[in-house]
Amino acid sequence: MRLILITLTALLLATVVGLGATWMTTTRGTEIGALTIGAWTARPRTGTADVDPYSRATIVRNGELPIGTGDGVAFTATTDDKKKALDGRCDVIVSGVTPPARFWTLTLYDRKGHLVANSLARYGFTSQEIVRQSDGSFEIRIASRSRAGNWLPTGGIERYALMLRLYDTPVGVATRTQRDAPMPTISTVGCS
Repeated sequence: MRLILITLTALLLATVVGLGATWMTTTRGTEIGALTIGAWTARPRTGTADVDPYSRATIVRNGELPIGTGDGVAFTATTDDKKKALDGRCDVIVSGVTPPARFWTLTLYDRKGHLVANSLARYGFTSQEIVRQSDGSFEIRIASRSRAGNWLPTGGIERYALMLRLYDTPVGVATRTQRDAPMPTISTVGCS
């Protein structure tokens, strides 16, 4: 009887640990095969048959439709370059250049993956509509209050994420450094 009780306890413990680890991995993500440049992180294999099982479970749980490897790559950022969480009550500047791509989009989402409601109904920018400097670089201000130039409203939410999607780009699994893929910087410049 004691052996059966010990066996059942071990099985219950293994089930709880296994389900808990799976839940944490699918909600927080995994770094398996991740490409991190500055504050930006991409998972170039998510749109391929080589996707790891944890990323596959995350995709199913979130209902995402990942970009196929031949189409491009999506980078996300939830912190600035100094690892401070992106806060909708603060002014954040995304500046610089993007890696070579035929087309790109930068979109602001809440931490659950939904577009952030705001009075302008502006949720992001594309490479075709962004106002650039003479050298080709750009600066996007992300803030709750109106700003001059390329302004993306946060609606004053506490935490948010940015997604930079690069379409028809050489950036992918072999990319490793800022030199291979010059990503825009993300800086928090002040909080209200």
